[in-house]
Amino acid sequence: VVKIHPVVLLSHPFRTKMSVYGPVVKIHPVVLASIADSYERRNEGAIRVIGTLLGTVEKHTVEVTNCFSVPHNESEDEVAVDMEFAKNMYELHKKVSPSEVIVGWYATGFDITEHSVLIHEYYSREAQNPIHLTVDTALQSGRMNIRAYVSAQMGVPGKTVGVMFTPLTVKYISYDTERIGVDLLQRTRTSPGRTIGLTTDLEQVGAASSRIQDMLATVLTYTEDVLSGKVTADNTVGRFLTDLVNKVPKISAEDFESMLNSNINDLLMVTYLSNLTQAQIALNEKLICL
Repeated sequence: VVKIHPVVLLSHPFRTKMSVYGPVVKIHPVVLASIADSYERRNEGAIRVIGTLLGTVEKHTVEVTNCFSVPHNESEDEVAVDMEFAKNMYELHKKVSPSEVIVGWYATGFDITEHSVLIHEYYSREAQNPIHLTVDTALQSGRMNIRAYVSAQMGVPGKTVGVMFTPLTVKYISYDTERIGVDLLQRTRTSPGRTIGLTTDLEQVGAASSRIQDMLATVLTYTEDVLSGKVTADNTVGRFLTDLVNKVPKISAEDFESMLNSNINDLLMVTYLSNLTQAQIALNEKLICL
């Protein structure tokens, strides 16, 4: 554990949601869920929690795909961060996901404090130009505000140098598997018991088909309004629609039905074989017990 005393001047960030310069920060849902979970499991008396952000860095994009909390203690005069724990956790993560590197750190709360500057200095030695993510888990503003910053030194050479945190653009992206989890969590809002079960494969196919029908209806309505003169044509939308139509494979209805039936038969065969294997394993376990 290394104790750090606040000696660096902090320049408060501008109150804005978008940035003019700097990379775009893309955050996955699992990161926000991990931050919220670490805040709920914080030690008694802890005001906030901090942690390391992991992900990948491209030219103008920082994609945050994972994170882990780091133990620390704060007071008005000093902050103590368990840096050895952070290093060990990062080494363990590298064994599982070698492509993920340290891209910055997070802290729960609404504002940036002087201690944030000092913690940011540590992560500046671990990553080049790290980002700082703040998550308002206490909902001080009525909602969970999520902001990302990048630091820059400011001041007169030879004099006291301060640090200014410049806000960055934050976007939310997800993998297909993460999207399923997010959709399931959103459905719990309308459930009286705040619990809901997993949907079956057939229900997922039905829901996806319904969404496709709704989107096709929206496209058809827009196209008819443009042709009738109710809506002014948009060249960008037209290019997107042309690209969409060109991606549709040209196949007859008979061939499509044949391919679909073949795939369904293959799926049913795999399901039957898996159930048969499970039954044989269960029967074998019963015979061994006898």
